[in-house]
Amino acid sequence: MKLRVINPNTTASMTALIGEAARAVAAPGTLIEAVQPSFGAPSIEGHHDDVWAAAGVAEQVRLGEAGGADAHIIACFGDPGLHGARELARGPVIGIAEAAFHAASLLATGFSVVTTLTRTCVIAEHLVLQYGFERRCRGIHGTDIAVLELDDPASNAFARILECAEQALLNDRSGAIVLGCAGMADLCHALQQRLGVPVVDGVAAAVKLAEGLVSLGLGTSKRGDYALPLPKTYSGLASPYSPR
Repeated sequence: MKLRVINPNTTASMTALIGEAARAVAAPGTLIEAVQPSFGAPSIEGHHDDVWAAAGVAEQVRLGEAGGADAHIIACFGDPGLHGARELARGPVIGIAEAAFHAASLLATGFSVVTTLTRTCVIAEHLVLQYGFERRCRGIHGTDIAVLELDDPASNAFARILECAEQALLNDRSGAIVLGCAGMADLCHALQQRLGVPVVDGVAAAVKLAEGLVSLGLGTSKRGDYALPLPKTYSGLASPYSPR
């Protein structure tokens, strides 16, 4: 089984971290391809970044389809380009936010999200509503740690995320924490040990969901809005991505 794990930003060190997190939970025989777009933003921290990330995801899904990927994972908590990617792909396409919400809802009656910049909390709120988890998600909390600061020891990221999660559990009366950034994947186990509640990393959750769907022989429906894109010629910068 081949899973293409797409980091929608262009930071190679984060792509490597995401790949390691995916391989750590992948079943024997699952090949993880950790990739990133050839263009875009070094981190995704707002709506404008998200637009370019979605285009980069489409680029990588096209390549994955040509290369025989059985499923694709969008490893950014905003799930950029998810619906467009599902149009392009015959196999499952899993966004890490949607995967994490589903996993957390199976482990607790309510969960809290701990993410990076406070400005991105609204984006996460939109996803909670879009996916129908507003009755399970009890709060979304920003740590105001920039994405590219997560692996910088000077940022004190672990301690700040831990403190935010402790306050979220107390104030929201929630029973689980969802990590709101793929760049937090390597902190998941240590946070779970300290907090004493399930801590869900969306990268890991998405890998296991994708493996399960592929093993069941299930792929993205090609009926209705997820049918393959209609053939047409795009212009300008988009011309290489014209549906055929």
